[in-house]
Amino acid sequence: MKKLHLALGSHDIEASVDDYNQRLGQSPELYIEGEYALWRTESLNLSVRRVAESESGQLRHLGWEDANATEFRQESDVNGIVWEHFHAEHQVQEILEAWPAILASWPLEPSAQCEKAVSTTSAD
Repeated sequence: MKKLHLALGSHDIEASVDDYNQRLGQSPELYIEGEYALWRTESLNLSVRRVAESESGQLRHLGWEDANATEFRQESDVNGIVWEHFHAEHQVQEILEAWPAILASWPLEPSAQCEKAVSTTSAD
């Protein structure tokens, strides 16, 4: 099954988390305080990453999370929008490369993380 992937930039991750928790009716699967949040619903993979205030609210890229993807692919469409095609495990690896310190807070192997909700910090 494919899920639409929508990657947004925000200068205020905490405000974005509060907003998207309400819009999606769930907390993020992964939350890195002040840096990144990832929600995965049945049909949507939404990530929000901290960017400069001048880039806030902009689309970073689109794509497909695809359980049948065997490799990560990236291409641009006719409008210059970057599209990614990946398996959930590819996304986990990308997150771990960007924030290696969170590996210690993930008790499971990356492939298992794709199936389990995780929070790296308290949302309190």
